[in-house]
Amino acid sequence: MYLAVGAGFFAAALFVGQALLLSVAVDRVFLQHQPLPAVAPVLAVMLVFLVARAALIWMGDVLSQHASSRVKGRLREQLTGHLLALGPAYARGERSGELVNTAVEGIEALDDYVSQFLPARLLAGLVPAFVFLVVLVLDPWTTLVYLVAGPFLLLLLALIGGRAREITQRRFQELSWLSAHFLDILQGLPTLKLFGRSREQAETIALISEHYGRTTMEVLRTAFQTSLVQEWAATAATALVALEVSLRLMNGVLGFPTALAVLLLTPEFFLPLRQMALKYHAGAAGKAAAERIYAILDSPAPAPPAAPSPPGLAALPGDLRFAGVTYTYEGGQRPALAGLSLTIRQGQTVALVGKTGAGKTTVAQLLLRFITPDAGALFVGDTPLAAIDAAVWRRQVAWVPQQPHLFHGTAAENIRLARPEATMAEVVAAAQAAHAHEFIQALPQGYDTPLGEQGARLSGGQRQRLALTRAFLKDAPLLILDEATVHLDAESEALVQDALRRLMRQRTVLVIAHRLTLVYEADLVVVLDEGKVVEAGTPNALLAAGGFYARLAASYAESASWAAGEPA
Repeated sequence: MYLAVGAGFFAAALFVGQALLLSVAVDRVFLQHQPLPAVAPVLAVMLVFLVARAALIWMGDVLSQHASSRVKGRLREQLTGHLLALGPAYARGERSGELVNTAVEGIEALDDYVSQFLPARLLAGLVPAFVFLVVLVLDPWTTLVYLVAGPFLLLLLALIGGRAREITQRRFQELSWLSAHFLDILQGLPTLKLFGRSREQAETIALISEHYGRTTMEVLRTAFQTSLVQEWAATAATALVALEVSLRLMNGVLGFPTALAVLLLTPEFFLPLRQMALKYHAGAAGKAAAERIYAILDSPAPAPPAAPSPPGLAALPGDLRFAGVTYTYEGGQRPALAGLSLTIRQGQTVALVGKTGAGKTTVAQLLLRFITPDAGALFVGDTPLAAIDAAVWRRQVAWVPQQPHLFHGTAAENIRLARPEATMAEVVAAAQAAHAHEFIQALPQGYDTPLGEQGARLSGGQRQRLALTRAFLKDAPLLILDEATVHLDAESEALVQDALRRLMRQRTVLVIAHRLTLVYEADLVVVLDEGKVVEAGTPNALLAAGGFYARLAASYAESASWAAGEPA
């Protein structure tokens, strides 16, 4: 960008040279009556300046656009990386459509800001200063007009520009809100159709769009007013210079070459200020977008480990231990865990049960390193989990969530998320183990079939089995099952449970479930309530104790979703 500004500055310097040479040539030809060949060298130098100036202007545009492309690319990469570092906990607290608008439209708004406004702002300081010094040498009296008119133009720009900045910021916020609301409508379309509210939402979008259009027109009006005022002020100042120079020229106080040079240079003094006024709205739009982008970038991400991770970490180095772990959501407003202490032995299957909001999913989120404890610590063997690099740790964890996310890619691509280097034979073997091979083969293009957004081609059970395929392919020593069989029909649930039993062999497993089929087979059942352990023991021991778990098992036994596998 500085190279672009340098090219613009030297282009302006060449124009100053052209103006000085032109005033000399005109004086010699028209006043001194010299023949044209006498000024041919001067005209030749002017032609060289003209070509060089055109090249510099072109170079400045190319360099500024290149700078803009680099900034946008780097910032988009940085923003995406930071959002990934912030993790799901941050994304859940924001509207997805607003984040998408910031990452796409917001960063794109920086194009004009970097390629046009920033160079114009720098040139608005450099070029007038250079012209001022040249005119100061040629005709000091004219600089008095510059000293009055220049600051006046800047004051007008600041006054009108402040309003432009406010409106532009409001426009960006409205666009973000519109994007977020539209995405909500698309994702909730079945619900809106069911309740007959789709037309109402369409009318809401129309009203928001109309309001956004009015704000856009207000921005354009303000930009026009800024440019108009600048043009009037610059024209008036140029006319004033022409008047005072002409009077002194007619009185013989000022020479013709000097008078002509000053008249030619005066518009160049005001041109960068006028250019900045024209591009001020682009600067305001870019600044509004940048404020939101840097608000995200300034959000604190989990700190990297202070010590190097255990090399390789090929397997879990020991038991998993929660030591007095506390965690709250929404800045301490919603407690999830309150001093949780829990040990998961290596190779053990531990089931977490409890009512909704007891903190079960928070335990999984902590193990996945999506969130970090407010107090207390997690240990893997004798190593604090926080001391292990998150990427290294997650390679040891397979996760089957309640609602697995499938991307708009093929079945094979979605499965290979677990291990990108896996061969096709390994992918097929994992799918067979998860009872997914049959339905994948039945798709129009088999493993190469695009699944659509969120796996639109698949049923809930099929999506769950695809998530299990990922877990089989990853073959990690720690397995976390978060409500993996909820919302499935009996046939799908039976297939998923059979695959889960095979997947759980010879691994450390954490099961989070309302349905107790897998819980009955756990080595240890831990009952959570308000973020604390209230019961712990084997399934049979807890049933005999007649506490919370026994009541939960009795309620489950009476439900229509009772599955085989009740313990003796």
